[in-house]
Amino acid sequence: MRRRQFLQGVFLLGGGTSMLSVRALAGHTDDGMGTVDSAGQTAMDIEKLVKTDDEWRELLTAAEYDVLRGDGTERPGSSDLNAEKREGTFVCAACGLPLFKSETKYESGTGWPSFWTPIEGNVETKRDFKLFLPRTEYHCARCGGHQGHVFGDGPQPTGKRYCNNGVALDFVPEDEELPELRS
Repeated sequence: MRRRQFLQGVFLLGGGTSMLSVRALAGHTDDGMGTVDSAGQTAMDIEKLVKTDDEWRELLTAAEYDVLRGDGTERPGSSDLNAEKREGTFVCAACGLPLFKSETKYESGTGWPSFWTPIEGNVETKRDFKLFLPRTEYHCARCGGHQGHVFGDGPQPTGKRYCNNGVALDFVPEDEELPELRS
């Protein structure tokens, strides 16, 4: 097979990118990108928050907008959330949807906050071919805000590393109430 034919085939296969819930990736597809608990919630159970780009620009800082709406990546080691060790919940900085519990956070050594599993049904994933090799990108299931990428080099029980941009998250300590979801 010629290189050009191979590349065309790769791009044709990747062209049908679709949003998948963690539930779909966790044993209902060949990817095996996560685990499913018995809660039964899927991303489809979450009411979507839709705003225009101009509305998001008014609500988010420039750095938050770059990552959450522009699929950017912050510099490694730049987030205070790397050192966050308290018990609590990590929520989407754009809409407030809880995405990760502190007990699933671990030190990956990558310079970004890392988790071994999200809160069931609160993230959606899609294939990302921006660096030519396919990666699994994940977003907030409510507002679609880009959070980071999932890799298969995390700790058990999932073996996954949800590598998150710190600027895309807010931390709520366990002794504080979660914020109301942004409308």
